[in-house]
Amino acid sequence: MFAMNGSIHLFAEAGLSPLFYLCDDSSFVRNRLPLLLEGMRRSHEVAFSERVVAELARLSGDSLGPRSIHRLARAGRLNRAGRELSDREFSRRARRDPDFECRFSWFRQKPNRIGFSRNLDKGYFNSRTIPYAGIQLAYHLGFSRVFLVGVDLDSKKGRSYEKNEQAVPSRLDGDYEDYILPSFQLLAERVINPDFQVFNLSLDSRLPSSVVPKISLDQLDAMLSFPHSSA
Repeated sequence: MFAMNGSIHLFAEAGLSPLFYLCDDSSFVRNRLPLLLEGMRRSHEVAFSERVVAELARLSGDSLGPRSIHRLARAGRLNRAGRELSDREFSRRARRDPDFECRFSWFRQKPNRIGFSRNLDKGYFNSRTIPYAGIQLAYHLGFSRVFLVGVDLDSKKGRSYEKNEQAVPSRLDGDYEDYILPSFQLLAERVINPDFQVFNLSLDSRLPSSVVPKISLDQLDAMLSFPHSSA
């Protein structure tokens, strides 16, 4: 199991320790530092972006200690000579790399930021939502099935770890049409296959079933009765 951002509080309540704890949002470190530290304490492994590590070092340097942190680096920022690539230049080149799936456009920048990485040693695509990074990590680690929990993508429902007066504004609605949905559509078109499947346990999720199939808990129980490596 993977935990991301504030979902670690559910693991704590259940007394569970996830295999990985992921965070790539430096604002989460600033606004919810105790939850991030709980994720570090409770998880077997952690994966953070460079900005998260930098913000954590600034706010709570002692918490880093000797802990090994897997770095989440954005895909394709630099070429071999160390020159920074534009999104368009990277996506054009990445189309020839079997470890990447990318959209490409000569005319619009946003499609060039949509992609999927099969090899996190080469970087990842964040798609403006951390579960998408978790799916790429699951692929990288060799899992064959991924079950999404709590991925309803509905800003009106708020976050499970926040009370109304403490809620931090969400960028979800502004990012959904341009980044989140296109990223999951790419996943459905070019990555999901019989050897790598993704299912959504949020039956009222904003993500269409045609993109990520929605399943009930009974269906989940039936699927888990067959041997498979699942995240």
